Amino acid sequence: MPAATTPTWDPSQYLRHADHRARPFADLLARVPALPADPARIADLGCGPGNVTVQLAERWPTAHITGYDNSPEMLARAEAYAGATAGGGRLDFAHADLTDWAPTGTYDLIVSNAALQWVQGHLDVFPGWLDALAPGGTFAFQVPNNIDAPLHALMRELAATARWKDRLSDVLRHEDSVHHPLVYLDRLARLGCAVDVWETTYMQILTGEDPVLDWVKGTGLRPVLTALADDPEARDAFVTEYRDLLRDAYPTAPYGTVLPFRRLFAVAYKGA
Repeated sequence: MPAATTPTWDPSQYLRHADHRARPFADLLARVPALPADPARIADLGCGPGNVTVQLAERWPTAHITGYDNSPEMLARAEAYAGATAGGGRLDFAHADLTDWAPTGTYDLIVSNAALQWVQGHLDVFPGWLDALAPGGTFAFQVPNNIDAPLHALMRELAATARWKDRLSDVLRHEDSVHHPLVYLDRLARLGCAVDVWETTYMQILTGEDPVLDWVKGTGLRPVLTALADDPEARDAFVTEYRDLLRDAYPTAPYGTVLPFRRLFAVAYKGA
C-alpha cells in the first residue's frame, strides 16, 4: 500500500463533531469483557485529543491508562485530562507512532479508536501487541470502513485529475487501508483469540453550512490540507472544488444533512 502523507492534525476542528466521533468508542467498550487485573493497565493507541480516553477511566476507575499518539497538537490538547482520576487511577499521555510502537510492559486492555486505518501494514503488528496482553486480556479496536463512500471516492477522484495529480497522487489513503471484516476475524482467531467482529453504519445527521466538508476537514481531508499547507491559494481551490462535489453527493434536508458512516469493530479476547 503506498504511504499516505502523515497529516498535521487540528484538535479544534476534530472536536467540532465530538459526539459523533465518540459514540463508536462507547459502542466498542460495551463489548469489552471484564479485565483480568484491578487495577488494570490500559493502552489507548491513537488517543487523539484525549476526550474519549476518559471513557476508559469511567469504565475502569482504578486503572493506569496511557494514551499514545504521534500528533504533538493532539497530545497538547489531551494533557488537560492527565493526572489522577476520580476512582484512584491515573491517566497519562505519551508520543508514539503506531507503525513501530512496541509495548514495554504487560497490558490488560489495548484499545484503538479510529486510528489503525492510518497505519500501513497494521495486521503485522497484531502478534506483538497480543503478546503484551496479560492472560485474559483484550485487544479492541474500531476503524472507519467507508473508503468507498462518496466522501472519500470523490476526494481521490479529484486528487487524480490533471490539475492536482502531481501534488496529490500519493497523498490520500487507498482502498486497502482497511481490510474486509473477515480478514480481521481470521487473523485474530489464528493468533489464538476469541473474536467478535461486526460493522455498524451510523446515519449521522450533520447541521450547519457544508457540514460534510466540515466533518472531513477534521479527518480524511487532513493529508490534502497538510500537503497544500504551503500554498494557501491551491489549498482553498481544492477545498472549493471538493465542497461542490460533496454538496451534490450529500444533499441537505430540512432537518440537516445525512452522512452515512460505516465503522468496523473487533474485540479479541486472549484466553486465560
